Amino acid sequence: MSQSPAQVSVVVIGYNDATHVADAVRSALAQGPAVHEVIAVDDCSTDGSAEVLAALAGADRRVRVIRRATNSGGCGTPRNDGMDAASAPYVMFLDSDDVLPPGAVDALLGAALRHGTEVAAGLCVRRELPSGREVPWQPELYRKAQLVARPELRTRLVHDTLCVNKLYRTDFLREHAVRFPEGRFIYEDFVFTARVLAAAPRIALVPDTVYVWHVRRAAAKLSISLDRSGVANWQARMEAHRQSVEILRDARGTGGKRLARAARAKFIDHGLRMYTRELTARGAEYQREWWALTRAYLATFDTADLDAAPAPGRVIARVILASEEPRDLTRLTQVAARPARLAPPYPRAADTTPIWADDLPRVTLEHLLVRPLRLLPLAVDGELRPGAGTTRLTLRLHELYGRVADAGPATVDVELIDRQSGRPGLRRTAAFGAERPGETWLATVLLDLGSLPGGVWDLRLRLHFDDGTARDSTAHAVAGPGLLRRTVVPSRRRGVLLVQPYATRAGNLAVRLAPGVRGVAGVAKRRLARLMR
Repeated sequence: MSQSPAQVSVVVIGYNDATHVADAVRSALAQGPAVHEVIAVDDCSTDGSAEVLAALAGADRRVRVIRRATNSGGCGTPRNDGMDAASAPYVMFLDSDDVLPPGAVDALLGAALRHGTEVAAGLCVRRELPSGREVPWQPELYRKAQLVARPELRTRLVHDTLCVNKLYRTDFLREHAVRFPEGRFIYEDFVFTARVLAAAPRIALVPDTVYVWHVRRAAAKLSISLDRSGVANWQARMEAHRQSVEILRDARGTGGKRLARAARAKFIDHGLRMYTRELTARGAEYQREWWALTRAYLATFDTADLDAAPAPGRVIARVILASEEPRDLTRLTQVAARPARLAPPYPRAADTTPIWADDLPRVTLEHLLVRPLRLLPLAVDGELRPGAGTTRLTLRLHELYGRVADAGPATVDVELIDRQSGRPGLRRTAAFGAERPGETWLATVLLDLGSLPGGVWDLRLRLHFDDGTARDSTAHAVAGPGLLRRTVVPSRRRGVLLVQPYATRAGNLAVRLAPGVRGVAGVAKRRLARLMR
């Protein structure tokens, strides 16, 4: 039962999304009497969205439809239209291909009313479709209910740049002229959220899931933010971030400067690492342009901005700043992975300080000498050799400036995780033995892949050391002769099993499985179809 009826306007925006917009609107209406109105802004769709919305408005008088005469090219303008039309004391935003889970509005409205805050925010989950796997977005912020008196007291707020998992007091947005950028502006949420934080609201955080963000990577047309095929997407992200930092820095008082620094640290740890992970999959022209653009933007950061960022992103940023041309992309991609991995070699300067490379001595890695072992970017290479009945997995752990030898490698837990569901399917433990004392350690694991269903399986490791510490890791896929290729092996359970070890975009070892004659034939058929195109 809603705590306070008719308090919230839900603004739903959409463009050529007739397939999903009804589900979005219905999810808002299903929130109950707390929703005063659902304002559906159609950004001049041509696919029948107008008819779908008209039918919804005819069935429920709470639905108001605004149809734009021209397409805006982005998400900001239609959201502004809906915000201007909102007549309830509070407003929320919902995209046409997402949904509000049951109880979302009550959870946010209840917190806002209870604490008298201008903003209430809750957990968003990214639901991968069609698998249905859900990944929480910025869960650290929403582990427990919390009242934030001023944004600078919880600088991690800059990490949650979404506008859709929040409830805003309508007159607060209007009083402070908080609006979205108009027109075709990608990552408009960045700027809007910065404007909200710069206005210094009191914010109530709730642990409830209040938004379901549908991620459809196989869609014929990717969403604006997911389409990273060209360097223009990266340019747009940097520009949105630049504007956000300026907004925060120019806010009254010292709190804005703290938030601006936190936003730059977040850019290095999140955005920079995410796009760096994709570099080896890009062409040389993209790599050169991306490097030059990134280097120019990072040059606007000061030393304190870099120092505030976690180590993996900070190292990437310093390598880019120190080199005019792209270099060490494979190694940088591994550092950008989560968890980070620093591949050999491990050079030192004349004074024994760890450095990135002999020809790049000013990029120092002295933090590796004092960083806790559980956070070190340990490098493990993995070789998967399919065989009849069992598959042999060989793991090679590398030394890292003496830290690994000091801790004493003991054992490794190996898990194969179903990529679609996120559930573990197979777990084994093996002991490490010294291969080259003080340099590398080996562990060998025998896996019965025939016991797993077909699909994609990611390899996850947990390294255990004699000193009692542990470190979560992944294995770098070794691309030696005959290693990363399809192999058909006999299987007691399946008859035959098609096994394909491969390297993910970040270079991690994963494996595709197609069990049985039908599974093998399906893979062969799809491969033939691609060759015939």
